[in-house]
Amino acid sequence: MMSRRALLIGAPAAALAAKSGATVHVGCQTNAWPIEPKDLSSLLQVLGVIKQIGFEGFETGFRNLQDQFAQPAAARENLKKSGLRFFGIHVFLLSYDKQTSIAPWELLKQVADGGVSLGAERLIVSGASTPDSAALSRKAEGLNRIGKYCREKGIGFGYHNHQVEFQQNGFQIRGLLRQTDPETVHLVVDAGHAIEGGANIAEFFAANSRRIDGMHLRDARAGQEVPLGQGDYNWRTLAAAIRAASWNGWLLAEEERLSGEKPGETAARPARETIRRVFGV
Repeated sequence: MMSRRALLIGAPAAALAAKSGATVHVGCQTNAWPIEPKDLSSLLQVLGVIKQIGFEGFETGFRNLQDQFAQPAAARENLKKSGLRFFGIHVFLLSYDKQTSIAPWELLKQVADGGVSLGAERLIVSGASTPDSAALSRKAEGLNRIGKYCREKGIGFGYHNHQVEFQQNGFQIRGLLRQTDPETVHLVVDAGHAIEGGANIAEFFAANSRRIDGMHLRDARAGQEVPLGQGDYNWRTLAAAIRAASWNGWLLAEEERLSGEKPGETAARPARETIRRVFGV
């Protein structure tokens, strides 16, 4: 049960969100839970918890669904029965194509096609650092290519950043925004990584909200990840920027701990309450 103080703090945010007329959606990344990639029921159980906590949608890594691509009909129906919107299927690797600094083209096509067959709303792609202008331009070219392919297949596309892309006054992320097609290449901004890279996340959002489909929210205290709302990050300036923009994208709770810990519901539930209290949704 929420305290009287939490309700009072959340009331202004909720009132302002309603006044703006924007519909912000709330989702959860599944990487807070241990999932067996070859067992769809493992993912479906997690989705049941996410739904019960009060989230509207989910994002998951491509490996959790890759085995379903060949015969997607039953899996698509089971995902739909979860009652959650499938915000996105995410391609994250430990190493990337040396030419483009993102996943190899054939894998990106496979996951885009698989995502379409399973009902995903967008493909999400992470990548490696591009510290020089030539590497950055090659990466932008690769993102433009897969963004165009996704549009042709009827699925959205978003690039997911890490900390390094916001370092050096955002050299890499600003370069990608300049060199990619705003119609086909959007962002799924990891706000925690951006903050750690030195970004003023509220200012970045305000300047680029039209290209931002979603925001990953996570928290840390003294450099150690903790459930959202229990750390050092001040999310209220971002909440104000979202209200001012009348944005209708997604806020997604994410837990991605370097220790490998999978806190599951013990982190996702307070994250949902924090999003409700601070962002009013």
